[in-house]
Amino acid sequence: MIEKCYPGLSLSKQCGLLEIHRSGLYYSPVPENMENLMLMRLIDEQYYNTPFYGLRKVTAWLQEKGYNINKKRVKRLMDLVGWQTLFRSPRTTIAAQGHKVYPYLLKNLPIERVNQVWAMDISYIPMKTGFMYLTAIIDLHSRYVVQWSLSNTMTAEWCAEVLKEAIAEHGTPAIFNTDQGSQFTSDVFTDVLHVNGIQISMDGKGRAIDNIFIERLWRSVKYEDIYLKSYEDGLALYQGMKAYFRFYNHERLHQSLDYETPAMKYGTSRQTKIAA
Repeated sequence: MIEKCYPGLSLSKQCGLLEIHRSGLYYSPVPENMENLMLMRLIDEQYYNTPFYGLRKVTAWLQEKGYNINKKRVKRLMDLVGWQTLFRSPRTTIAAQGHKVYPYLLKNLPIERVNQVWAMDISYIPMKTGFMYLTAIIDLHSRYVVQWSLSNTMTAEWCAEVLKEAIAEHGTPAIFNTDQGSQFTSDVFTDVLHVNGIQISMDGKGRAIDNIFIERLWRSVKYEDIYLKSYEDGLALYQGMKAYFRFYNHERLHQSLDYETPAMKYGTSRQTKIAA
């Protein structure tokens, strides 16, 4: 579908013609055996019911459901899914030695305008024959998803490209918040923030609650789309996510936004700021 060396037609132009996001060119799901995929789906869904469970409780829960499974295997599957136990967790992203970790800047901070704070995270996406990873950047004031992308690998380069695309389209936030994962603490990623004069904020180690707004986004994406549709392949997943985020931004009413859509809140706030 995409020809990397096609004469006279760059990757960007090919992606534009096909309406495919360049930073998510690799749509082949990560392969896994069917039993593990089933267990990962169960673990992923259970997280939203008991995010305070750790390895021992998840293992006991699966054993009570009749699965002959040990803690070593459960840990591997939890790591792949990115189970984020509140206050202690094996994260989707894993901190790397030697990477600088930045303080959490959002505690008691009033978030009063768009582009004041953006947050970014990565989430596991189950599929029928494998799984992929989804990343998204959300404006915390309006809940507007300013950029998103799919990939079968979690690299700092991928995350940095998505960030650059968000900045090119929407400008720069004052503060950018992530977890302490190696993708987000890498120089490849933080250099983009430094060059654009953006303050860096990072969740406390193991505190998924610090990034609660994007955690809520993942719950909405999965329960309103992913779990209902069980996508066959990467391209179908991409098209489904494109439709869902269009719905989420422009049609889905939010009680916390006084029943406005994120696009209404984001667009109105930006226009008010420009007019002022």
